[in-house]
Amino acid sequence: MAGVAGAVGQTKAPTIDQSLEMWTASAPKISPDGRKVVYERSQTDWEANAFATGLWIADVATGETHRLTVEAKSSHDAAWSPDGKWIAFLSDRVAPMAGSPTGKEQLYVMPADGGEAQQLTKMESGVQRFEWAPDSQHIAIAAEAGETKAMKDRKETFGDYHVIHADYPMVHLWLTARPEDAAKVGEPKLLTEGDAFSAGEFSWSPDGKTIAFSAQRDPDLISGFSSDIYTVTVLDAKVKKIVDTPGPDNNPQWSPDGKEIAYSTSNGSKYFFYTDRRIAVVSSEGGTPQVLTENFDEDATLVKWGPEGIFFTALEKTKAGLFLLDAKTGAVKAMPMPGAEIAGAFSFSKDFKQVAYRGAGANQYGEIYAAGMSATPKVLTHASDQLKGFDTSRREVVEWKSSDGAVIQGILEKPVDFDAKKKYPLLVVIHGGPTGIDTPAIAPDRYYPVERFIAKGALVLRPNYRGSAGYGEKFRSLNVRNLGVGDYADVISGVDSLIAQGFVDKDRVGAMGWSEGGYISAFITCSSDRFKAVSVGAGISDWMTHYANTDITPFTRQYLLATPWDDPEIYKKTSPISYIAKAKTPTLIQQGSADKRVPVPDSFELRQALEDHNVPVKMVLYDGFGHPVNKPKQQRAVMEENENWFDHYIWGDTLAPALTPIVKDAKK
Repeated sequence: MAGVAGAVGQTKAPTIDQSLEMWTASAPKISPDGRKVVYERSQTDWEANAFATGLWIADVATGETHRLTVEAKSSHDAAWSPDGKWIAFLSDRVAPMAGSPTGKEQLYVMPADGGEAQQLTKMESGVQRFEWAPDSQHIAIAAEAGETKAMKDRKETFGDYHVIHADYPMVHLWLTARPEDAAKVGEPKLLTEGDAFSAGEFSWSPDGKTIAFSAQRDPDLISGFSSDIYTVTVLDAKVKKIVDTPGPDNNPQWSPDGKEIAYSTSNGSKYFFYTDRRIAVVSSEGGTPQVLTENFDEDATLVKWGPEGIFFTALEKTKAGLFLLDAKTGAVKAMPMPGAEIAGAFSFSKDFKQVAYRGAGANQYGEIYAAGMSATPKVLTHASDQLKGFDTSRREVVEWKSSDGAVIQGILEKPVDFDAKKKYPLLVVIHGGPTGIDTPAIAPDRYYPVERFIAKGALVLRPNYRGSAGYGEKFRSLNVRNLGVGDYADVISGVDSLIAQGFVDKDRVGAMGWSEGGYISAFITCSSDRFKAVSVGAGISDWMTHYANTDITPFTRQYLLATPWDDPEIYKKTSPISYIAKAKTPTLIQQGSADKRVPVPDSFELRQALEDHNVPVKMVLYDGFGHPVNKPKQQRAVMEENENWFDHYIWGDTLAPALTPIVKDAKK
């Protein structure tokens, strides 16, 4: 398939398949000596219908890279042993050990200088996370406990069934050792047990005698509020709770001297879905915690405690970077990231003098970087080479005022031959969250063929509407009891701002988005006649329907400050379906059939209402998928459905009744 030739000059965009085939690099882990970096590379395997993740390694001095894992199955979450001799990782590759379960992610370890990987676990439900002990001989893992005898007996008598908000398989901590060969693998030692809590994130004390971990009352998503901080001694498996505050507390990280533990906290906030996440410190023996980032107005994501202080990451509007927190004074210092002002996934060498991370700047593709803490970073990957031969759009940060005076930013994408004297169709692509964010960095198109739309002569606006991360707690709170209503105003005001500048064709405007972006798109469908077409991806149409069926019930109560039984009017005000009588815009609806985050009945409700009001509508369900549609063939369908829809309603092309399958050459 050839790239699209634009109607405004000659620009070339990737085909949908080319976009889906672009690989990405992520999750860098620098070696203890700072000389090498292991990272993940995700690329498309059409035959397996998967985005397969493999491990690669880069030499920081020479920039040379090569593949570490070659199996068809994914390998990820690499971690160096503290002595730098081994690399452990998780993989769902076929297990080679007799009696070991397949299809579940298990823990593997391989020599850092190359060689065969050895499987260390054969947990019934797989391994969720792990961390090396300081001695480089042991590894702590988090995994679900096996099925109890009582549950097996129940199934034998009554067959399979489950009780809602019960029958949970709890996650616990285990200890395993690194053997010299796979045949010597023994059963991991259980460190925590019982039904009192389900373990989450954890880290080793510097002396290797204790593990700090977070745990909540059960693994259910809605129980996140109950997460607190515990310690367990490795020798005798003695568990002690050291933090017990309202709201979630998690991600414990030890001080270098082992006397204190830093952790992420909601600081007792009742509305932790949109209020700032803080960093607090508590004695490793327990006691009164001290919150250190009270004056830092953004979510502070804890990374690691080093000799100079506590490192954390945070957003600053459309930028993201690394910060250093003084544990004694609470002073915060931004660490310079020249050329990669949108950076994350930081990893440190043992002495904290070298760092690796994934970064990008405006109009740059994400790459893996490594540098000394005060040196110019070195690019280790060249993913951006995939863009050669394509005329990718130019991204810039734009700003406008919403109807209530709130200042809103967004990313405007323009063709390379943009001419302000001409008028362009405008497509609005709305991120999810609502605490998501769009930045001016380049990423391969997935759900929406944005580069193809731009090559055909459109502008694309990605609004960071109220509630988006990066702009402080007050901004994130602006859509409390105002969901949809304020968000819609932010989008419309952004569209009006661009129209007022004279280069947008007001009669050719469309909108699309997934999750919260799909919800706002549904609001546009039901509230406006100014758009020619809308695409709703896994979007909420009725908050009552959502509240009663979602797996994230507290989200709705926190944003609307009520249940539908206590305040039906706020649920009505913020539900797109309440305004269905105004609906005129042709709407495409897409969703995974097993979505628990935004229940599928929301999509059926919107489709039926639009059909009853004689509004053109098409609904596509992707069988077996949850909230994300995360396999390449189905993403190809999502992209082509969107292209077909907007090509027709924005450019007047024929609306194909169905997608055209790719016909493979017959074997001779």
